[in-house]
Amino acid sequence: MSPRPRLKSDSDIVMAATRVIERLGPQRLTLADVAQEAGLAPATLVQRFGSKRGLLLEVARRGASGVREEFARIRNAHGSPLRALEAVAECMAQLAKSPEALANGLAFLEMDLADPDFHRLALAHAREFRKQLGEMVHAAVRAGELRRCNALRLANALQGIIGGSMLNWAIHREGKAAAFILADLDTLLQPYRAPRPLGHPRR
Repeated sequence: MSPRPRLKSDSDIVMAATRVIERLGPQRLTLADVAQEAGLAPATLVQRFGSKRGLLLEVARRGASGVREEFARIRNAHGSPLRALEAVAECMAQLAKSPEALANGLAFLEMDLADPDFHRLALAHAREFRKQLGEMVHAAVRAGELRRCNALRLANALQGIIGGSMLNWAIHREGKAAAFILADLDTLLQPYRAPRPLGHPRR
């Protein structure tokens, strides 16, 4: 007799936990909160992840392992590498749906910096994110959208401007986060943009 199928996948539970983290932050979050969000009993979460720490580590693990897939999705949705870079910034802006949501995300960053197990996953995420940005820069250079440059250094600056701009928006609270971040991104990329042929105005 085959075992009973799981009504909720681990991915479903991680998504539920992510929504709760956005509302409450990782410190205030309880397994009961996530269980309610996912429509499960708290004991089910203990059975699958062992503890609240185990669940939060799974959230971090899946975030780190999903970077390449998310970048591939964005590249496939945009023919222009430069537009794909902008779409990455717009995707990251979803972490800043409100200043409170961003603050709760930054509370997760505190664990990333203080706990070796979380830091290992955060470092893997950051390195893959920077690598993927670098590949987008290379693609934009090949497409004639950006001038030839040190792609790794520019990717590092892009990663910094996206994260820093989100924090700056949460303080200034001027307009929407996505527009705020894209404006800073444009300022950074402006000196690297390749000149357009006559008759082809920039968007």
